[in-house]
Amino acid sequence: MSKKIISITFIISICITSKLVFANANIEFISTVPDETNHGVLFVTDFSNLEGQAKEIDQASNGLLGKTLKYHSENTPNQHYLELYAIAEFDKLVVIEHSDSMLSKVELNNLGGKIAKILNNQLNGNQFIVYSQSINADEAAIEAHLALGYKLRSYQFNKYKSNASNDTGSIIFVGDDIEVSRQVYQNDLAHLAEGVYLTRNLSSEPGKTIYPQSFVDEVKKQFKGVKNIDIDVLTLRDMKKRNMGALMGVGKGSIHDPRLLVIEYSGADKKQQPIALVGKGITFDTGGISLKQNSGMWAMKSDMAGAAAVAGSIYAAAKRKEQINIVGLMALAENMPGPEAIRPGDVLETMKGTTIEILSTDAEGRLVLADAVYYAQQEFNPKMLLNIATLTGSAARALSDEYAVVITRDWELSVEMMSIGKQSGEHVWPLPLHPNHFKQISSDIADIKNSGAGNPGASIGAAVIGTFIDDNLPWVHLDIAGVDWLSESTDTTPIGSSGWGVRFMTELIRREAKQDSN
Repeated sequence: MSKKIISITFIISICITSKLVFANANIEFISTVPDETNHGVLFVTDFSNLEGQAKEIDQASNGLLGKTLKYHSENTPNQHYLELYAIAEFDKLVVIEHSDSMLSKVELNNLGGKIAKILNNQLNGNQFIVYSQSINADEAAIEAHLALGYKLRSYQFNKYKSNASNDTGSIIFVGDDIEVSRQVYQNDLAHLAEGVYLTRNLSSEPGKTIYPQSFVDEVKKQFKGVKNIDIDVLTLRDMKKRNMGALMGVGKGSIHDPRLLVIEYSGADKKQQPIALVGKGITFDTGGISLKQNSGMWAMKSDMAGAAAVAGSIYAAAKRKEQINIVGLMALAENMPGPEAIRPGDVLETMKGTTIEILSTDAEGRLVLADAVYYAQQEFNPKMLLNIATLTGSAARALSDEYAVVITRDWELSVEMMSIGKQSGEHVWPLPLHPNHFKQISSDIADIKNSGAGNPGASIGAAVIGTFIDDNLPWVHLDIAGVDWLSESTDTTPIGSSGWGVRFMTELIRREAKQDSN
């Protein structure tokens, strides 16, 4: 069964320029199995009927592999993987059962993530050969998509652990047409993983470390040397000139001034209108004067997950040289109950001129986005605008952590967003935006108020932002409050910050770039 290596081994590992990087395993692609193979991952379609590579290993084990898998299948039918030791020439062999149907790229990602989940902190410097010959998929470059799933699931944020593990090793994918997978991973999917890592890193940092200016500094460091990128930062002085009273108002209680971080990526003709991605970046949210309860407030360090996802998405697009123009705006503020903080009952004037009565200072995300989305339209004339935010508890209560909320003014656009969610593995489900939602935010003393009476909170939040969106502009509102932070792991996401939105927006960017080229 052992064969000599007759091809070049390509080693690819994610190496984020920021100090916030914690993935150690190398990803390698080779065309033949090396002579000395003592650790392996074997995919099979049926524990009870081994074929191909699995059959070869079974024969080398004198039938022990087949007998073990059959016993396992009969006695633990709901567990679809098994860790075996001293089978044939393997010190350790992980066997994973999968569907024999044609798999999508998301299903491939999930299978790759299963490898990382099973091998969690067990590499110990070893090389694991991944045998994927049994897998059939709709996508080319099967091994590349497995590798992406592995990388996404193997993420760890252990910067502040004094005894953090340093589990180095290699995951080696073997295939007949391995050069295709190497190219797809190296030139595309590795950058997508980097974008997710950047988003997770920023969202995992304590509020003491990530505040508006340090967020800017960290993102600038990440983008250093990336081509076709232009970064601009609006300071408090710049906001005052533009009368961004909503964005400035949210940050008034903090010692850290707000910022509006703007990243332009020019991957297409300058005349081509960009798509605008606008993210909520509340680096910590106490609720302000409308103070939140202590229980769970620690998680508000990730209330800037939308802004972080915008940064990660543009980074991934720029690194893979996507042929499209994108502008990303990250509205950054810290919502604190300081002596200068805004109060319930105050009125803020926005860049648009629309005034907002503050009913709750804890409905602050829609305030920073109000000025940011209007600025995006005035300065960049986008052909489409998507805003992403951990906006409302209502979104989480409605859809839990299975779906993000998507709200548009066009049902066909909502359907398209659901398709993008399915293709990316980050699913969305639509909630309505009714004329009555806009009536509910009518204010007695200002143009609008920042919160409506009662439910539905997710739609009300969208209505506030929608007030600042041109009626003729295709607009997508994503409320990711239920999906940005996971208390239970998934195949591609460990517990903690999910980095939600990078894969979704990447799929959207790909579609828009393809349409532009046609």
